[in-house]
Amino acid sequence: MNLTRRAALTGLIAAPLSAPMISRAYAAEAALYLFPAPSFLPAFLPHRLAEARGYYAANGLAMNFQTGKGGADVAKQVAVGNADLGGGVGETSMIVRANGLPVRGVALLGGKSLYQIAARKAAGIKGIADLKGKKIGVIGYQDTGYYTLLGVLASFGIHKNDASIQAVGPAGMTELMISGNVDAIMSVPEWAATIEAAGTPLDYFAFEQIIPSMSQAVVASDDIIAKRPQVVRGFVAAVLHAVRDCIDDPKAATRDYVAAVPQQAGKEAEIEGILRRYVRDVYPATPPSSLGKFDPARLDKVQKSYLENGVIQTATPVSDLYTNDFVS
Repeated sequence: MNLTRRAALTGLIAAPLSAPMISRAYAAEAALYLFPAPSFLPAFLPHRLAEARGYYAANGLAMNFQTGKGGADVAKQVAVGNADLGGGVGETSMIVRANGLPVRGVALLGGKSLYQIAARKAAGIKGIADLKGKKIGVIGYQDTGYYTLLGVLASFGIHKNDASIQAVGPAGMTELMISGNVDAIMSVPEWAATIEAAGTPLDYFAFEQIIPSMSQAVVASDDIIAKRPQVVRGFVAAVLHAVRDCIDDPKAATRDYVAAVPQQAGKEAEIEGILRRYVRDVYPATPPSSLGKFDPARLDKVQKSYLENGVIQTATPVSDLYTNDFVS
């Protein structure tokens, strides 16, 4: 992925602003955020909701959004300075930091895992061990979900070559499950909802007891954290504000999101159903006041599992994987 920061920051995606906020937005600090997949996907509803409701501008930011090639790729781009912030999941930093890329998580967008394994009932998969020899879809080989899948499979003695793991892109995750060309996917809530709505029954396999995988995360480089902490703090405050809005009133959040994202026009009922899955399965934090914060014990457990199963080759000090300093 080749990004030119000057070009990126001249193509700002501006949130709809009320008149009193225009002068603030005009003087706001420009920043570039990379999504790991297309920004119109419901997984990024809080990010787009924060844009639609003016939360970035209210925190002194003029955000530009672009798309990378999965969480690991996004983290690499952030590490080398091609973007200020980016999206991954809670364990993304341990995957790239072990390769010398100074990136850490700065906020978690929920207390549970973003992923679970969804399998077609017709595939006859009764448990994770049955994935051996099956066709399994992931967004891409640079997406954090792929690495999480490798760790889950390894916990059952399944090597990555013992299954047919296919990088199919976001659209393929639903289309190939519906057509029966893959047997299972590393699923996020919206893909499962789309597949079931098309009449394809699913079985679900959570793996939090095996690998306590985490929700989406915002990642930043050590350099940005040191030199532009106000950008990190403002973005984290804005997107967590939007997550809380989603939890408090999914219907209103859906209304404003759909109005702001042309690709979702006319899909209010579908999007609200997906958002309610996120509110139920991904966003809850215990206690609720801990929303946004990383648990070092959980990070340590995930990293040990990844190390034991060969997903990563080198452990990173847990304190280098995250910071909670920007979560109020």
